[in-house]
Amino acid sequence: MDPHREAILQEYRDKLPWMEEVAQKTHETLKTTLAAAGLLVAALEYRVKSEESLAGKLELKGGKYKSLADITDIIGLRVITFYIDDVDKVASAVERLFEIDWENSVDKRKAHEIDSFGYLSLHYICKIPDSGFRMEIQMRTVLQHAWANMNHDTGYKSGVEVPRRYLRNLSRLAGMLELVDDEFSKIRAELTDYRRRVRALVASGNLDDVPLDGDSFRSFLDLNPFGRLNQRIASVNQAEIHNVPLMPYLAVFKALGCKTLGEVSNIIKEYSEGAYQIATYQIGLTDLDILASSIGPQDLCIAYILKKGGGSAGIKFMFDTLNGPSESNEIMANLLLEQSNDFPFMNQ
Repeated sequence: MDPHREAILQEYRDKLPWMEEVAQKTHETLKTTLAAAGLLVAALEYRVKSEESLAGKLELKGGKYKSLADITDIIGLRVITFYIDDVDKVASAVERLFEIDWENSVDKRKAHEIDSFGYLSLHYICKIPDSGFRMEIQMRTVLQHAWANMNHDTGYKSGVEVPRRYLRNLSRLAGMLELVDDEFSKIRAELTDYRRRVRALVASGNLDDVPLDGDSFRSFLDLNPFGRLNQRIASVNQAEIHNVPLMPYLAVFKALGCKTLGEVSNIIKEYSEGAYQIATYQIGLTDLDILASSIGPQDLCIAYILKKGGGSAGIKFMFDTLNGPSESNEIMANLLLEQSNDFPFMNQ
């Protein structure tokens, strides 16, 4: 190896501990910044180019570099996102953190070749403060990353001539993956819009127009729809309400046949008295002073099942749905069915 390349390699060896520290600190800074911005990424990787890799690069292009600082990808980071539009969000975060060497940065997404899908990543060359050195940060989607790896493994674009039929199939696959990438982002945007519309409908009180699903039920729970009933039940023993997750009741209300939030709201209106009677029967002679916030929806569902003739089987199904199947669920269901004769709402 000529003296010039050896000098660059020796500079690499001398600065390797510093470069590894810069790579790790940059990784941590970027990780913290993305998390604070609410950006969920598939992977955040970093590396310092190995001496073997650097030697190979110098052998091919050694005359291009005057010193180690001229090589922009000695330190490299890669951010892999789930969605196309998140690449731009990550890029914005990188721009706020570092001074970008725009002349050497490359937006490969502007390429329009039909076989270039896997190379549509965004490459920023970032200046490392107070050093004269630079590093590369690549940003791409999961599918773009997978395609790039597949191309590398198959030897595509490796200089070896590939039969035309394989080139055609690879190009078709590239187009399919690009379409999938676009569709994922489109679906996410549509779901975000749907959630926004659902929250607006729930807030406006137009519950009959809101389908019952995970997003709508979560928004419904934000309104504390069982709060009044829970407080009424708690007043029996002057108890405190301990908040617990109520999302499991989504499956129960669906099993009861509810298709909209309006139907859930109607159950609350029509069966709150029955739920109160069941609760007072159960806790009236106890000294319980802490009650779970699930007591209201649980007894609402029990009152509905009993009144609709679902019997012990219906109550057991509810407990199985909430807590998982067990013999105790059947025992409790049978007990509630026996007690139901003492509930005034059952005779109304």
